[in-house]
Amino acid sequence: MAWYGKKSVDNDVVLSSRVRLARNVEGYPFGRHLTDDRARELIGKIGAILTPSGYEAVDFTGLDMIGATAYVEEHIVSPEFAGEKGPHTLFKNDKKNVYIMTCEEDHLRIQCITPGFSLDEAYAGAIEAESLLDSSLNLAFNEKLGYLTHCPTNLGTGMRASVMMFLPAITKFGKFSSIARQLSKIGLTVRGSYGEGSGSTGCLYQISNQVTLGVSEEESIEKLKNIVASIVDQERKLRDAMTNDDVWNSVADASARAYGTLTYARMLSFSEFMKLWCDVRLGIALDNARKMNGQPGGTGIPSSLSYETLDTLFIESQPAVLTLLSGGTPMSPAERDLRRADAIKRRLAVV
Repeated sequence: MAWYGKKSVDNDVVLSSRVRLARNVEGYPFGRHLTDDRARELIGKIGAILTPSGYEAVDFTGLDMIGATAYVEEHIVSPEFAGEKGPHTLFKNDKKNVYIMTCEEDHLRIQCITPGFSLDEAYAGAIEAESLLDSSLNLAFNEKLGYLTHCPTNLGTGMRASVMMFLPAITKFGKFSSIARQLSKIGLTVRGSYGEGSGSTGCLYQISNQVTLGVSEEESIEKLKNIVASIVDQERKLRDAMTNDDVWNSVADASARAYGTLTYARMLSFSEFMKLWCDVRLGIALDNARKMNGQPGGTGIPSSLSYETLDTLFIESQPAVLTLLSGGTPMSPAERDLRRADAIKRRLAVV
């Protein structure tokens, strides 16, 4: 099963949690010094360990651009991995939400992605996969520097822990820049929804640790958990400030109009969909907040429409995933817009 579309903790604010471990294998050159023959040899060794343990191998050299990009849109691989030219294989275990990229920047990028605010579960999944590999491979490690990585910024734990957050209230109140500056001062960083170099879409942001040297994995996880909990609290307080009648009426109207468009539109671009998605998700959150405060709610949106359904639509409406779900035949942007609107209508019809 995919990591998205599942009930989870704090998913009104946190869509997913992810822990990624960068590891390399002794005896093999790092980065661009790894020849294609040696890369294939290494991938073979890794596959011999993982395949008997329930992992499926996906050879990315045999994937077309649509197939590779769909994995990026599902947040399973990095854009850099999808664009690699030499031998590189993804080993995936959907039941455990563990995805291992081989021969990207490092020999191994072990990541576990879990729904909602669940960093401990994501960390446990990544460590379990690392232990399986470490039992048969000699991972490059130095007593002073920790795990040896291609990029010096990953030395030490080689770990990046992150959460994807939906922060419409913080964004609307203009608080995000201040929060981002504060995070950078304490060794955390903010990126767009697809990681480094990407922009934010639909008020979605990734918050992750930046420091990997001189700290333990557990310390980094705990620090990130505390900061994310604080941001969740700030977002909810600002949402509460939006539940007064004047603001609520405006938000409820925008949310209802957005839901109507999603339900009846004949064509939808992904950018338009994301704006509507954001309005509907915020409307549901504020409606729930008003009800908890004893205030009358109601947006005209079915109460059965869940965050899980909306987050599934977020993934399935993206161009490459949508194309694969529609049979895999390349489509023009206009054809995708037609297919996207139709798929959304069908999904909402059974809510």
